[in-house]
Amino acid sequence: MNELVLSIFPGIGLLDRAFEAEGFCVVRGPDLFWGGNIHQFHPPVGKFDGVMGGPPCKGDSKLARFNGDPGVDLRREFTRCVRRSKPAWWLMEAVAKFDDLDLGEQFITTLSPRWLGHEQSRVRHFHSNLDLRRHVEMVTLEPVEYAYAVRAANRAGAKGTVKNRMATYTWPEMLRLQGLPADFALPLLSSRGRQEAIGNGVPIPVGRAIAQAVKKALVAA
Repeated sequence: MNELVLSIFPGIGLLDRAFEAEGFCVVRGPDLFWGGNIHQFHPPVGKFDGVMGGPPCKGDSKLARFNGDPGVDLRREFTRCVRRSKPAWWLMEAVAKFDDLDLGEQFITTLSPRWLGHEQSRVRHFHSNLDLRRHVEMVTLEPVEYAYAVRAANRAGAKGTVKNRMATYTWPEMLRLQGLPADFALPLLSSRGRQEAIGNGVPIPVGRAIAQAVKKALVAA
């Protein structure tokens, strides 16, 4: 792949690693995690083939909305950057489904690592102007497992999130569940900070499945 991709809200870069593993060239934009400010970021026009990112979801709680809903504000920043850079495709990851992006026609692909044959079952929603749903290859689940996965997806759509129990696992277990190598390290973060950063990231198997779907969608277009 020769696709040049701008990553907004990269965090520790799990989604970026997944796309890089599939051959994309990823350029990371500013992130509060590293002292950056998305509000002051103005990407160049016509330089990126794609723009992707996952605006932090903590602003999507009911309490946050009483204070201006910062989650909505960050989604608007994502929209602003997409409009300014004018990419051929865009992808926004979230733990909930949104129809307020105002970026024209969009498709939502709901995906869980469990549906790809992995242990973790946390559901993610990928909004895009590409129809990725038909390009994601999922494993065949047993009836009981499939019913559980559907209930998890419904809870995510209704409540905006599925309870994240990642913090109850040991560090090696978290790395394994997220598809990261055993020697992955975040030495500059506290123990709690590492857990939160890893737990909030897109699992590598899910990210790679989405990256593969993007490649197939671009070829089919």
